[in-house]
Amino acid sequence: MAPYESDESTTATEADGPRAGRRRAARYAVPVAVTGVAAATIGLVPALADSGSPDLPKISAEQLIQNIAESDTEQLSGTVRITTDLGLPDLGGLESGLFSDAARGADGGEGSAADPSARLTELAAGTHTLRVAADGPDRQKLSLIRDAAEYSLIHNGKDVWGYDSESNEVYHSTTEETGKAQDVPATPKDFAEQALKAVDGTTSVTVDGTAQVAGRDAYKLVVEPKQSGTTVGAISIAVDAETWTPLKFTLTPAGGGAAVVDAGFTQVSFARPAASTFDFAPPKGAKVTEEDAAGHSESDLRLMPEEDVDRDAEGPRTIGEGWNAITVFDTGGEGLPTGGEEAGAFGGFLDSLGDQVSGKFGSGTVFKTRLVNALITDDGTVYVGAVTKDALVKAAEAQR
Repeated sequence: MAPYESDESTTATEADGPRAGRRRAARYAVPVAVTGVAAATIGLVPALADSGSPDLPKISAEQLIQNIAESDTEQLSGTVRITTDLGLPDLGGLESGLFSDAARGADGGEGSAADPSARLTELAAGTHTLRVAADGPDRQKLSLIRDAAEYSLIHNGKDVWGYDSESNEVYHSTTEETGKAQDVPATPKDFAEQALKAVDGTTSVTVDGTAQVAGRDAYKLVVEPKQSGTTVGAISIAVDAETWTPLKFTLTPAGGGAAVVDAGFTQVSFARPAASTFDFAPPKGAKVTEEDAAGHSESDLRLMPEEDVDRDAEGPRTIGEGWNAITVFDTGGEGLPTGGEEAGAFGGFLDSLGDQVSGKFGSGTVFKTRLVNALITDDGTVYVGAVTKDALVKAAEAQR
């Protein structure tokens, strides 16, 4: 456990945490980080809604973080409500085509509407209701509830199933990895562990009173960057006072206004879910898409033509530290086409997000949300992080 400033605040030394998270977000095709990372962030920062201030024993930030780390909660079920406000523009229905392209393949090929890499991207905007269940590291289920349909992602042992009831399509993959499947959302404890990896010497952590969440008493843990230049204002985590399980989280942007992500349990039980919760068999007549041995399916989203991707391009590197860390990588191409008929719906989407910039590095486009920003230069270099537009431009200037 890292040293703490006082009983009510702390700084830790796990400097690799935020860097590792950003490295995971940085693939050669990461121009989509402005939406993809945002969806992933939902797992890190569910919302804090104070519905009461129960009288609980005083606890230090250090002890609360330790209790979260030592929590042995493996079984739970409940309902989660998520609202995401990344400041994305109104696309006038274009988002439906974007998600459809992602599910079907950007090249128009036959993919699967049940592929989780496409379906869960819907969480990047708007308000959604999820039903979740977990029974240890080998069984989890998440269902995204829509007006007249639902999408479910089920991990049961080595099998991972995605099912879209609207299209009656199924996506199936297997995992040899002991623990959880790659595409299946983790338990709330896993979410909190990921968020707390951002705690390093550039971070202040405090206990800010108590709350009641989904009928349960909780402590409020607040994580705040000490650095300027980051888009993150604060992260609040409501921690169950009995099981030490995170119940709700909120991420507030440095620029103020509504929370970027506001999500958390509206109902929760720590009883073991019925084993049948995780059973799944493809319904009669359903189209089933199998993931191939390389971990790809027909519905993989291609952001640029295969022949334009340089497989030997330089791997990602990190500049800066803490909340100001920026991941830099070379796509090996000539930037990302963002307009015209060839770019399709996704290109138009990027156009609506982008600001043209120039400097010693040449020229490029900054794609912005209220949380994650990315600069893509015309020579194919990408700078991405939870930092401001100016910070990205300065980083590009410093590398030339």
